[in-house]
Amino acid sequence: MRSYTLHLPPEARPGEAYGLDRAVIVQDGFSWPAFAFSVAWFLFHRLWLAALIVGLSLAVVAGLGHLLGLSRIAATLISLLVSILIGLEASSLRRWTLARRGWPARDAVLAGSPAEAEARVMARWLDPATRPPAPQRPAFAGERDPVIGLFPASEAAR
Repeated sequence: MRSYTLHLPPEARPGEAYGLDRAVIVQDGFSWPAFAFSVAWFLFHRLWLAALIVGLSLAVVAGLGHLLGLSRIAATLISLLVSILIGLEASSLRRWTLARRGWPARDAVLAGSPAEAEARVMARWLDPATRPPAPQRPAFAGERDPVIGLFPASEAAR
């Protein structure tokens, strides 16, 4: 089972189908396409800044390897390690970019396949009985008093 996150436009409301046609479901975990086709994967997902940074990073790694006179095996190993890092972080970068654009993660599900994840996410979004409750802010005894500094108890004793 893998975890998937649901990202919706800001105007989408729970229980309404509006916005579900533009929903983005991001799979968590290692991304083989991002590992194999780094810059192309980022461009395909419209992650322009990340594609630029990844492309420049790969060029800098290759240039440094050439300047340092590394053997082909060492240069290949370093490039492979950088590609593994890209594969591990690609989904996180996609989620971060979606949140930065105003599409935060609205829900998360566990599923065996992307199709099953889509079905579960849509069912949970449209049915209020199965949707998890919204997180509530914990109530503290001293909410009325503003906290100034790191030690509010010592401030009150003065």
